Amino acid sequence: MFSGPTAAATVPAVRPELEALLADRARALLRHDAAALPAGEAGQAALRRLADLPLAELSYRITEFTEPAGTGVTLTAELGWRVAEYDEYPAVLRRRLSFERGTGGWRLTQEQPEGPAAPWDLGPVSVAPGRHCLVFGQAAPAELARTAAAADQAVPLVGEVWGAGWPGKLLIGHPATTEQFDRLLGTPAGQYAGIAAVTTAAAGAPVRTPADRILINPQAYTGLSDLGRRVVTAHEITHVATRADTKPWTPLWLSEGVADHTGYRGTDRTPQQIAPELAKAAAARGFSPKLPADADFTAGATGIALAYELAWSACDLMVRRFGERRLVALYRANAAAGPATTREEWLDGLLRTTLGLGLDEFTRLWADDLHQRFAH
Repeated sequence: MFSGPTAAATVPAVRPELEALLADRARALLRHDAAALPAGEAGQAALRRLADLPLAELSYRITEFTEPAGTGVTLTAELGWRVAEYDEYPAVLRRRLSFERGTGGWRLTQEQPEGPAAPWDLGPVSVAPGRHCLVFGQAAPAELARTAAAADQAVPLVGEVWGAGWPGKLLIGHPATTEQFDRLLGTPAGQYAGIAAVTTAAAGAPVRTPADRILINPQAYTGLSDLGRRVVTAHEITHVATRADTKPWTPLWLSEGVADHTGYRGTDRTPQQIAPELAKAAAARGFSPKLPADADFTAGATGIALAYELAWSACDLMVRRFGERRLVALYRANAAAGPATTREEWLDGLLRTTLGLGLDEFTRLWADDLHQRFAH
């Protein structure tokens, strides 16, 4: 179970009854005990939908409570769910719950997500276990299995770069449609169009540490080749593997650059194949590269593809010039302390400490390298 901030001091008299009802519901869903659930959509349907998902924990915590109106009451709760053998702590979702009082007492009549949806909100959840992963969702079983195979191939490759300081296993949500993908993220429709997958620290507010999920965008992911799936999956797994070293102050060009470096590592892709937008830009007269700002990576932003390619090229240069171990050391050093002055001054010091040259010198070196690799 999990705990959090206490609710308001004034608690309606019916609260203990509803807390007991929710605790009974959570236990019944967790144990797949149909007899312990009342008939109706709010109970039995949820039980059927999550039957194949191996949950180790399911719990509700009331956070906001409205005064009863007639025979009904509505409240907001946090739903914590933890997948067995994968989550150390529960992922947390915000839920809107409606109850009606009848002759037999209170009954849950409706449960809806407020923000990101739970996988079982979207329909029956199927699973495909791999050696290093569990893939779950509404996609066809063959698609779930193919995604698990890509992850099983990618996890050891990520470990070659980032070591064994992470669990080495992951959860991957693979919905059947883009609409389901958007609902799992709780984002406006189409915001992540064209992006094959994202890593999220479990929708909602984790109680202790993030419960990472990789979410597949079926519209962009399904048509990829096996190599494309491996690259995308390794990129996202890198975000999971580097979670402890990724801080609020970590520049996105660095976190996305190391993920792309890891994803493309060991492939036969040429720089022009990896970075076609960069190749076009570098060939243009007057091209003057600069490290992308965090805002350049916002989903739907103009030039987001170029931002990713610039980030990859900066990290690729570090590997070719200084070695992969130095890139890993740079990333881990960035986690030690945030910028005490401006981000540019902090980054300048970080580069000097790990690479032996400052931000301006690195930027000039990078610009010269781009012109040599792409402009001809």
